[in-house]
Amino acid sequence: MIEMQVNIPTKVGQMSTFICHPDRHGPHPVVLVFMDAPGIREELRDMSRRLATVGYYVLLPNLYYRSGVEELGPFMGEAGAAVRQKIMELMAGLTIDMVMDDTDALLDFTRKESGASQDLIGCVGYCMSGQYALSAAARHLDRIAAAASIYGTHLMTDQSDSPHLSMRRAKAEFYIACAEIDHFAPVELVAPLRDSLRQAGVKAEVELYPGVEHGFAFPQRPSYDKAAAERHWERLFALFAGTLKREKSGS
Repeated sequence: MIEMQVNIPTKVGQMSTFICHPDRHGPHPVVLVFMDAPGIREELRDMSRRLATVGYYVLLPNLYYRSGVEELGPFMGEAGAAVRQKIMELMAGLTIDMVMDDTDALLDFTRKESGASQDLIGCVGYCMSGQYALSAAARHLDRIAAAASIYGTHLMTDQSDSPHLSMRRAKAEFYIACAEIDHFAPVELVAPLRDSLRQAGVKAEVELYPGVEHGFAFPQRPSYDKAAAERHWERLFALFAGTLKREKSGS
């Protein structure tokens, strides 16, 4: 496995990005991993590595680079109260437009990388970044072929840039995983989101994970649920294999 940390130039600065990919049999399909609200940490790097081991060129960008934040540190329990407050401030400082500009920079970077395939691209976002992964597919209609949101927030809003609206322009296949117990993305929104996408003809699977909480895919969270986490990996692998590797396999 090849790993590196690079600074990718954007419109407003340098975005620190963790990259990993297999060291043989490239170039590999590109997958963007958009972080959750607590930001870059080893847990996310390990999840990126898991994607890379099955044949992808994975980029994990630090979306908080505008604030000069690299890693926030422990955020669980009473000792993490100050960090959680900082997380809320940083998260509130991001917009879809900002992250779409960052996505442009990431794709520009991959065009110069010999290990990165120039064919179709996939992306996945967790928590606050589910909306960014889905929106990126509408931004890059001809490059992003698959996008996933894992317990993503703000997927269906009354704003003009709501993901459930922008997804209608995309050509990608979508997978949206929702936790039944989720204060950030209430279960009551799942059926309306599914119905809206179906009526618009969007190629999307919206799956409810019963009995699990927001954050179930992260091994370091109290809400971690191994069975649900492995199910989400199964779904991601199937989504990306069926879209990003389709041409290579000749299917």
